[in-house]
Amino acid sequence: MGSLVGAGVCLYLTAASALTLRYVTPAARRSNRLDSRLSAALADAITCNAVVKSFAAEQREEARLSELAGDWKSTLRVTWTRHLVAGITQNVLSVSLQAGILLLGVWLWSVGRATPGDVAYVLTTFTVIQGYLRETANHLRNLQRAVNDLEDVSRFSTQPLGVDDHPGARILKAERGGIVFDRVTFRYPGKETPIYSDVSITIAPGERVGLVGASGSGKSTFVKLIQRFYDVAEGHIRIDGQDIATVSQRSLRSAITVVPQDPILFHRSLADNIAYARPEASHAEIVAAARKAHADEFIGTLPEGYGTLVGERGVKLSGGERQRIALARAVLARSPVLIFDEATSSLDSISEHLLQEAMEDATVGRTTLIIAHRLSTVQTVDRILVFDRGRIVEQGTHAELLRRPGGHYRRLFETQVFGLTGGADAPALPA
Repeated sequence: MGSLVGAGVCLYLTAASALTLRYVTPAARRSNRLDSRLSAALADAITCNAVVKSFAAEQREEARLSELAGDWKSTLRVTWTRHLVAGITQNVLSVSLQAGILLLGVWLWSVGRATPGDVAYVLTTFTVIQGYLRETANHLRNLQRAVNDLEDVSRFSTQPLGVDDHPGARILKAERGGIVFDRVTFRYPGKETPIYSDVSITIAPGERVGLVGASGSGKSTFVKLIQRFYDVAEGHIRIDGQDIATVSQRSLRSAITVVPQDPILFHRSLADNIAYARPEASHAEIVAAARKAHADEFIGTLPEGYGTLVGERGVKLSGGERQRIALARAVLARSPVLIFDEATSSLDSISEHLLQEAMEDATVGRTTLIIAHRLSTVQTVDRILVFDRGRIVEQGTHAELLRRPGGHYRRLFETQVFGLTGGADAPALPA
């Protein structure tokens, strides 16, 4: 009877493991994948709600979600059915083992090889073991379900970091903001052709530099490398003489402030959004930064002033107002390097003029890089770098570059100016 109990325990545990790992788990993985797809589709439809409404596509989105929900529902039904079948199978095995032990005990008693006490003892012992087996099987199923639910997270956590701090990374001590590209070669991961090949350029502390060129020419990559979003393949990038690859990313990015083309604001008050650059800043400092960014003008007209909530991603503000809040945040940061990434490209002429005035004040004494497609934004900078296919093909002031017949910058400027004033029939600029 003891041998039968031992064999029954091994059989039960083997069956429970096989049912969980080979029968239930594949279905659970499929339902989890569909659950992720459904959640992604729902988030996509909600965050792109304005586009959906603009194209009257509500029914299309509902049909898409309905199809995904139907697939998820049918797959989930299969998963739950398999869970149920696995549980029933384990219960049938348990009852069958109990019946087998009972029949064996009765037979041994009938032939005089066991007493009623022996039979009662074995049955009682197996009843205790049976409870433990049932709990073990339940724990195994619950553990496997939890593992399936966490598979996406665990896969994500094991992905290698794109850029990591080197062992013993130092703190960047940037006070002046001088930037040097020393024979830099860079290619994006998975690409064979390099974006930059042996590029060298020096930007003096406090210099205001415009980055212009056609889309895809390498302007945005230039500032991404300064922020060390990627590591270079060859060469070095230095800020105030310190190689950015040897310093901590936190200290590096604390020394750089970026005003993006589409600034993102938190669903908090205007004061909180401006102070995000320096949380310990006083209210007076926040107001001073807003005045420099010409944001105090519209903030003063709001009923709650600096306590006004801006909505998710700043939807309660216009594009120009969001840009001025982002600029105020940059002013408050007091970082030695300031980057404007197409900061005026989506603004009207009046908002652009106001922002340009604010930029003039904010850039005083700070090394400034301005990525621009509107060349009016960079006409007053100290130097303009003209990019073409990853190369810096021209550099100089606005006036110097316009004096180069057939130059890249002059061609870009003529295209913009004559596109507004007369198109192809407009006369060329004098040499």
